[in-house]
Amino acid sequence: MAAFNLTLSRPSTFILNGIPGLEAAHIWISIPFSTFYIISLLGNFTVLFVVSKEQTLHKPMFLLLCMLALTDIGLSTCVVPKALCIFWFRFKDITVDGCLTQMFFLHAVSGMHTAVLVIMAFDRYVAICDPLRYGTILTDARIAKLGLVGLIRAFFVVLPQPLLLQRLPFCSNRVIPHTYCEHIAVVKMFCGDTTVSQLYSLVISVVTVGLDLTLIGLSYGLIIKAVLRISSKKAHQKALNTCTAHICVMLMSYTPFLFTTLTHRFGHGIASHVHILLANLYVVVPPMLNPIIYGVKTKELRDKVGKYICRM
Repeated sequence: MAAFNLTLSRPSTFILNGIPGLEAAHIWISIPFSTFYIISLLGNFTVLFVVSKEQTLHKPMFLLLCMLALTDIGLSTCVVPKALCIFWFRFKDITVDGCLTQMFFLHAVSGMHTAVLVIMAFDRYVAICDPLRYGTILTDARIAKLGLVGLIRAFFVVLPQPLLLQRLPFCSNRVIPHTYCEHIAVVKMFCGDTTVSQLYSLVISVVTVGLDLTLIGLSYGLIIKAVLRISSKKAHQKALNTCTAHICVMLMSYTPFLFTTLTHRFGHGIASHVHILLANLYVVVPPMLNPIIYGVKTKELRDKVGKYICRM
């Protein structure tokens, strides 16, 4: 009878509790959080605007940069508006369907983000190891097809997650100790056997990120091998400089992602508010820094952005 009462009522909403233990500091936390989000939107929309306006930037590298900017906008926008509603207005309710939808888009955009990083690594490999055929190998159409493959992969890999959860009964507890509907946090709201859902999530995370990191590592292994064949130190530096921005973006993206994922699953000794803060930093800091990194390290883009700023 107790078990029956526990799962009898199917709630229409969940409650996102924000950052547990730091509720009194939500307003103060929202200041850097919202600032990072605004900078992220300005930076990424600037990249999209400048590349779309400048014909000379209609090249594979900059088209990939636009894809990265779109995923950065999507990643932060999936989370930040709702989180700010919690911080500022205490609007904590979210419908069950809305929660599962947010979870789906968050993980799908993350999957697309890592796919774009793989394509960018391939772009750098072709640019350094086969520069004479760069224009014929990486055409605009091929970049679009690779991006579409990444999007389709992200969609179909993530889709089973909300579908598996929809079939399970709810527990009486409706409070999610998080600012957004992250998969592991949402799984705890269900009373049925969540082994399949959790195992599927773990497997796709390991396989997808593992495969993407392997492909990126292979690309850079071939790049290093090609660079070492060059006798000129100046040519070494020039070749490696073309990869610096991409390497920085990868470190900014994968490091917090892996750390957050591992601590959520295995870091039981870490305080819950630390988990949540790290998870929030993952969705705002890399999207904020990525356009800045590329703006600083890519002269063509920096010059074009500077031109539009001077016109203002």
